[in-house]
Amino acid sequence: MTKLPASLLLASASLLLPSIARAQDTPNSAETAIVKAVDGEAPQAVALLEKLVNINSGTLNLAGVVKVKDVIEPEFAALGFTTKWVPMDQLVARAGDLIAEHPCPLGSGKCGKKLLLIGHMDTVFEPASTFQRYEIVPGTNGRIATGPGVADMKGGLVVMLSSLKAMKAAGVLDTTEITVVLSGDEERFGRPSSIARRDLIAAGKRNDFALEFENAGRTGGVDGVDSVRIGRRSTTSWKLEVTGKTGHSSGVFGKGLGYGAIYELARILDQFRTELTEPGLTYNVGLVLGGTTAERSGDEISGTATGKTNVVPPIALASGDLRCLNQEQAVRVQGKMEAIVRDHLAGTSARIEFAEGYPAMGATPASEALLARLQAVNQTLGFGKEEVADPAAGGAGDIAFVAPYLPGLVGVGAMGAGAHAEGETVYLDSLPKQAKRMAVLMYRLNQDK
Repeated sequence: MTKLPASLLLASASLLLPSIARAQDTPNSAETAIVKAVDGEAPQAVALLEKLVNINSGTLNLAGVVKVKDVIEPEFAALGFTTKWVPMDQLVARAGDLIAEHPCPLGSGKCGKKLLLIGHMDTVFEPASTFQRYEIVPGTNGRIATGPGVADMKGGLVVMLSSLKAMKAAGVLDTTEITVVLSGDEERFGRPSSIARRDLIAAGKRNDFALEFENAGRTGGVDGVDSVRIGRRSTTSWKLEVTGKTGHSSGVFGKGLGYGAIYELARILDQFRTELTEPGLTYNVGLVLGGTTAERSGDEISGTATGKTNVVPPIALASGDLRCLNQEQAVRVQGKMEAIVRDHLAGTSARIEFAEGYPAMGATPASEALLARLQAVNQTLGFGKEEVADPAAGGAGDIAFVAPYLPGLVGVGAMGAGAHAEGETVYLDSLPKQAKRMAVLMYRLNQDK
């Protein structure tokens, strides 16, 4: 994707700066109405969260993702959005995208800044998981709930809808131009991304700011300090295949047989460990197979291998992922990995392949300025300043696909702990708190004509 020139990003940031100077210490009448509306709708928000969490929508459970869509699509329609379902099952073997558009009644671009709200309907918990139901965590005085996707990101869907409902109740949604894109496969997106993220990228090109309602962090737990991010790392998967000569183990290391495939694999992985280290970079090894025979399964998340202690192994396989702060780092590190792989031990050969993944979202002057607008909202609402989390502390996400086109905030949805693991939790007080933040922020961006 083509990145915006630095001059345009700086210009975008400068457009925000005058509004930052107008930060207020108390809410105006519209903002007071927003806060009141969020509080009034809070019980319904929790009920909606429970309903969504109790629908299994693992990425590969396409019917379950559609069931989530069927629950939330009428919510957007009731707020005056025009909705469209874009199926992807025949294109990338995934459920699809829900697109909801709230046009400016005066014409596009005449209702202040155009906003893109990003989210997803799937979770990492497939039907085979034992983690399937929403419940209040015992001993938390009703403050913490658990369930599959309760924070990542069904809680974010609830925050998004609550903020829009509050804007509607306060009379400010009607003149706000918003596009919502909810994917059905964020946790394991379909390929190619040119199809799977086609609608999102198109929306990114025609809007001014992006808000990604994925789960956010709270340092110190339920009573800790809220955080937000303005960057996301990329993720790229890699596969390594090593071959060598085979024969009786008495000949290992000799001129005839050399070192065998497993020693060569171990050399490569250990050089990755010792030679690739740099700030913001991680490179995980997720699966290793080796022996007389070795083969990955069709889904590449398991495999089989056979071997004997007295046979030099002719094949070894490994796979993992690579996470980088920006595209420049990704290109540089992949080049170093390829050079390490080429430096073979005697009697062996190896090759590495990199697969398409999520791009990186780096911080820009425009996203820094948008962050300042959010901090001004926090000041007005009396919430305190949010911490800015390190991109290395989180995973990749859909907002990175539109990062070349517009600035955005990462993780403005529900707050909790343990995402992607059984026992995932959400701090229920974060639902109204985040909804107030986002509704007031969107209202203020709408005032920038």
